[in-house]
Amino acid sequence: MQKLRKAFIVGGIRTPFVKSFTKYVRQTNQQVMAATLKKLVEKYSLQGKEVGDVAFGSVMLNSGDWNLTREVVLDSGLHPHTPGYNVQRACGTGLETTWQIASKVMLGQIEIGISGGSDTNSDAPVMMSRNFTWKLFDLQNTKGFFGRLGGFFKFSVGDLKLQFPMVKEPRTGLSMGDHTELMVKEWKITREEQDQLAFESHQKAAKAYEEGFHSDLVFEYQGVKKDAILRADTTLEKLAKLKPAFDRSATGTLTAGNSTPLTDGSSAVLVASEDYAIKNNLPILATFVDAEVAAVDFVKGEGLLMAPTIAVSRLLARNNLSLQDFDFYEIHEAFAGQVLCNMKAWQDADYCKKVLGRDVPMGAIDRNKLNVKGGSLALGHPFSATGGRIVASLAKILSQKEKGRGLISICTAGGMGVAAILER
Repeated sequence: MQKLRKAFIVGGIRTPFVKSFTKYVRQTNQQVMAATLKKLVEKYSLQGKEVGDVAFGSVMLNSGDWNLTREVVLDSGLHPHTPGYNVQRACGTGLETTWQIASKVMLGQIEIGISGGSDTNSDAPVMMSRNFTWKLFDLQNTKGFFGRLGGFFKFSVGDLKLQFPMVKEPRTGLSMGDHTELMVKEWKITREEQDQLAFESHQKAAKAYEEGFHSDLVFEYQGVKKDAILRADTTLEKLAKLKPAFDRSATGTLTAGNSTPLTDGSSAVLVASEDYAIKNNLPILATFVDAEVAAVDFVKGEGLLMAPTIAVSRLLARNNLSLQDFDFYEIHEAFAGQVLCNMKAWQDADYCKKVLGRDVPMGAIDRNKLNVKGGSLALGHPFSATGGRIVASLAKILSQKEKGRGLISICTAGGMGVAAILER
């Protein structure tokens, strides 16, 4: 077998992230993703060029978007011989697609590829009930006027009830916020700790915008020039006044301020081999080293968003690294409580022994190295676009530093977690 070669992150681009049902109303996933890919093609002068493969994904995927990525490719300016395929691993989709494209580059199967994802809840699929659909099929297959007329009387008012997509776990009936409330109670994470992390996220993101860090990573879309969720003027006092959003009792600690809102947006990342990058004068920002995925049995009480602790542990063990061997940590802030639970678990001897199979705790993370340009709490979280946002940002951070190593950790619905390592 051919020796693995390196896969390099060339760069990325994304739309501004906005709250759902606001700035991008009536913008479809295909429109948002196509606009992002077009900008990537322009940014790296890929017009008319054939790319080895394109992998995009969407969680809120409309049934009409069954071939979304290929359709987006045909709108992008890339050569029409460029293939494309869909991927879906909930909130880890954008990182999963980058992992897949990077793996193809490492194996020598392609020289260049594009990854990313898009989600716009403003174009969420709304369906009729299954009973309504089945009765329509029966009606279509019924012959004769009177047979069809009788079929109409089989419909009931209840069949006409619309089914809106819900961000809940089908096996528990609980939302991610509900599950996180259970986690923070188990790990004894306070409201004040969660608000502090959220405050830090907004402060870091605001500073990054002031410094111009996002100027070449975010393009204007639908009249929006920057992430609309960011609140540079938020304070701990303002955050403390917000009411619990999930557990509304006196014990609830998750609020709209320390949880990510439903968000619209998309991102794309360009990955290439060293030879291709050099020949085509493309920048080499960072190396995609390795990745890992894990899952937990949340139905039987394991924390829904604790799987990243396992994915990171396996990833570091395979690469002979400790949790402290990183210059930057990009931990997806689905909820401040989730990040804090994961970090506390890595420090817990009993958890590390029983769950991670480690004789000693993994230890603490230096908070000064965590989400240094802001995280999802401040920037937003379009489910499938977050991975691409993180990869492109971390690659740029490493490039600016000119040397270093970064760890990515993303929790997902379904009790899964995806982790990856980038190096410069």
